[in-house]
Formats: sequence, structure tokens, C-alpha cells
Amino acid sequence: MWGGMRGLMGAAAHAFGCDRPVVPAEWMSYFMSAPDEPQRTKRQAISAEPTALDPSQLTDILTIMDCMHPTSLTKGCCVIQEGDDGSTVYVLEEGMVEVTKQGKKLCTIGQGKVFGELAILYNCTRTATVTALTDIKLWAIDRQGFQTIMMRTGLIKLSQYTDFLRSVPSFQSLTEDILSKLADVLEETHYSDSDYIIRQGATGDTFFIISEGQVRKSDDNGEDVRTASATAVGDVTCLVIDRESVRIFVNHEHQFLYAEADYFSSVTLNDIKIICTLGMGGFSRVELVQLKNDANRSFALKVLKKRHILDTSQQGHILSERRIMMEAHSPFIIRLYRTFRDSKYLYMLLEACLGGELWTQLRDRGSFDDGTTRFYTGCVIEALACLHSRGIIYRDLKPENIILDSRGYAKLVDFGFAKKVGLGKKTWTFCGTPEYVAPEIILNKGHDSSADCWSLGILVFELLSGSPPFSGSDPMKTYNIILRGIDMIEFPKKITKSAANLIKRLCRDNPSERLGNQKNGVKDIQKHKWFEGFNWEGLRQGTIDSPFTPTVEGPLDNSNFDYFPEDTEDPPVDEESGWDLEF
Repeated sequence: MWGGMRGLMGAAAHAFGCDRPVVPAEWMSYFMSAPDEPQRTKRQAISAEPTALDPSQLTDILTIMDCMHPTSLTKGCCVIQEGDDGSTVYVLEEGMVEVTKQGKKLCTIGQGKVFGELAILYNCTRTATVTALTDIKLWAIDRQGFQTIMMRTGLIKLSQYTDFLRSVPSFQSLTEDILSKLADVLEETHYSDSDYIIRQGATGDTFFIISEGQVRKSDDNGEDVRTASATAVGDVTCLVIDRESVRIFVNHEHQFLYAEADYFSSVTLNDIKIICTLGMGGFSRVELVQLKNDANRSFALKVLKKRHILDTSQQGHILSERRIMMEAHSPFIIRLYRTFRDSKYLYMLLEACLGGELWTQLRDRGSFDDGTTRFYTGCVIEALACLHSRGIIYRDLKPENIILDSRGYAKLVDFGFAKKVGLGKKTWTFCGTPEYVAPEIILNKGHDSSADCWSLGILVFELLSGSPPFSGSDPMKTYNIILRGIDMIEFPKKITKSAANLIKRLCRDNPSERLGNQKNGVKDIQKHKWFEGFNWEGLRQGTIDSPFTPTVEGPLDNSNFDYFPEDTEDPPVDEESGWDLEF
């Protein structure tokens, strides 16, 4: 009997869909073909029986078999009565049954078919009556047994998919909850030798991840559609996800991961149209731009003069900035999509955040209250946590380098001083904005991510009071005031006791004593009394309201930025020293 049952379950295996992780979807194509309701009879063809059972399905199938029990009924017996409560699904091994609804015959069912399947999915009454036309043999499984199996196998599959996604470079920056959501919508697809996975010229709405096997890529050309064909070399298994799912789960602003390789791969400088200037820095100018073939989106283009970079020996910082921004993906860090170069300039195509600089808001308002400061500080902490977990130190925290998106959420920009030093390692470069520089940088003792914790304390003080705690008439005087320590600073009354405590714990002279640089890292900052009741998960998910929502009328609205005149300087051509080849 078990031999016959294995064949029976093998015939139903494709219908049961045990190679997919979501319970209703796994069974629905088969269940929709079963005759519990009249409208389902038209779908009988969906349950075509496969020619062979995929060995990868055996674990799930055998587990289900172990929980099924056999039963035999004689001709004329009622298997299911319309209107009764039902919690059992049946597989017919031998014989024939008749399905009726309100006394009207719907169809007959033969061996190898499944019926009563709604009881597996829902706690509902039977929608039809099933009667034995002959002596029959059945295999039955109840809802609780089935759901326990599917929950177990689903959790195992979800864990496997999540682990696999975590190993894919493009997804390594994603949070665990996003990885889990993506894993839940992955579909496993199998290909045989020489099967086309991607055809050149087809519209690219699907993202493929190779989980097993090898793929051959050929004929690399084209722009708006698939740029190459991909065929299976031997048996190949891919995990497949559609563009919309990535768009929904991965990024709050409808930018999706594979767009960097797909959407931007064919973009050239000639495709970029400059609209206006958003800002100017020591080494760069930031322009609001559009791609000529896409009027619905805008970007920020950071333009750097190569000769200026060479004259100030900033080559290393610029290349480091590019590498770090390509690696550090976070909703709280400005996104870098693509870089370009020509004989005079380097270009960085960035996410456009049109809410303006936090510095502008602070200038116009004078200072922020506790709630507003807490929100912006929370955004910065999330950005620093992303960087520090990768061994990256930021080293230039200040309101000028915090920008607001259209929702009012804050993101870090300008990574010219950021450096990847590795976890637990130090560097000795002197850099930073004087008012924000940690004492160990001034004393050249070597510094690590704890220098960012110091700067975070300075930021909280400035946002709450309107000015930083350490400020002199020139950098050297500022450094001397810093070396006296935070305890020598008189805090204004608008800074509450809990905020002052946080600032002082962040600005300890000894880096090892700073909050955020101890065993629990930034979690110690997040658990500080000043953040009591703050919705960190809501911040990460983008579901809590920002304290200020900028007015942004469209992708070309630059009204939240100050006016900057056009750059009329024509820099000299770089002699192609080769240092910028990474761009």
C-alpha cells in the first residue's frame, strides 16, 4: 500500500508545490482545480500530473505521508456532507466518488485526485457533498497536522532563503526584516541545460539569483531592455523576484537595489541634464539633474574639479568616498548610483533629497526642541550604526552634512573624510570640522569610531542650543577649549538634565568610556533615558512622522535650498595621471 501511496503522492507533488515557501500559494493551483465549487471545474487542466517527482520535494512529501492515515469506505457511503464542519483533506487512492451541490451533480473524481482541500486552508463548512460511487480507499490528513508540517517546512525554507540572500553582495546591506520579507516572496525556478533564463531584448521586470548551477552570458549590448542573454549550463536553480516586490520592500523612496546595475548601467554624461545648483562645498559643487529620458525623477550630481583635488592632495579621500558610498547602503545614508569622469571633472550621481539641509532648518529656527532633536539624532545614529558595523568611521558629522528627504527624514551626505579602518582599528589622519573634532584627533593619539560618538554629542548640543559647545575665534583656540573637556562647559537651561547626561557621556575625554563605544555599541545610546519611549523600529521602517515635512512640489523643486550662482571657472585639463581610474 505504501508503494502505491508514494506513486500517488508523487503524482500530486507538483500540485502541492512543496518546493515553494508560502502555504496558500503552494497548494492553490491544484486546489483551484478541485470540484468543491462550480466555478472551479473550469480549471481542471491546471492539475496536470508531472512526469517525475523532483527529489528535492521528497522530504516534504514523506513528512506529509507520515501524518496521513488510510481509510476504506463501501459504495454509497458519504465522505463529505455539504454544510458540515470540516478539517480533513482526502487523496483518493482507489475507486470513484461523485460531487454534488444542493442535490445537483457537479462531477465525478477518480483515483489520484485531492478533494476537501478548503478544510486545509480555512476553518469553513463543506461546500459540497462527496459520495462513494464504488468501494474506495482514501488517505486523509487534518488541518492541524498539515499546517504544522507546512509551518515547519516553510520556516526552514524561509531561513534558508534568508541565509542565501545575506550571502549575495547586493543584499548584504539590508536589515534582517527586509531580508526576511524578500525571502518570503522568492520563487524557486528550475532550468534544464541550454534553457533560456533571460533572453536579450526582453523587458527586464524580474531579478534572478542563481542558487544552484552555472549560467552562460552572451551578446552584451542594448540599453532599455535586457542587455544580454543568459542560458543554463546543466541544471540550474534560480530564486526569482519581481521588480515591484524589490521596490516595495527594499527602499522607502522607490529606488531598488538592482537598479544600479540595470537602470544606470547604460547612463552616460550625455544623458544628464543640469537643472540648477543645490550646494557648494570645499572640493565640490552639487547640481540638481535629470536624465533626459526620464522626466519623473531627479538626482543630485556631485561635481569635483580634478586639478583642485590634485593640488590639495585629496585623491585618497575622494577614492575612499566612492568606495564607502558604494558599500554603505542605508535609508539614512545618501545613495550613490554611478560615477563618471572626464578630463576636467569627477562626477558622482546621487540620490536627490529635496528637503534641504538640516543646517538651514537650524539656522532659520535658532534651535530645536527635544522631540525634534531626538528624531534627527536617531536618524544619524542609524547611519553611524551602519557605518561602524562595517569598520567605517565618518569623521565629519555636523548639521551641514545632514540632508532631509521629501518626508523630512535625515540622511548623511559628504563622505570625503570617511575611512574604512576595520573593526577595532585606529587611524591617525587629522581631519574634521574644528568644533566637532575629538580630543584624541587633536592630540594625534590615533582614533576610531569613538570619534564619531564624540561628534554625536556635539551635534545633540548644537541642535538643542543653536551653537556647538566648543567654539573659538580660530581653529587653534577651538582645539584648546575642546582639550579642557565637556565638564568645563556651562549648559544652557533649554538642555534638559537627561539630554545633558547623554551629551556628557558621549563626550568623555577617554574614548573607551564613551557611550556607543562600549560592549553594546550604539544600543547603549538607544537605551539612554533621553530616548525613552522613542520608536526605533518605526524610524527604521519609515512609519513615524518626522517633526518637519518639507514642501516639495516635484522632482525639480529646489526651493528648500539656498541660491548659488553658476560656476563660470573653466578648470585646467588633468594630465591623466591615472589616479582616478577607479571612477
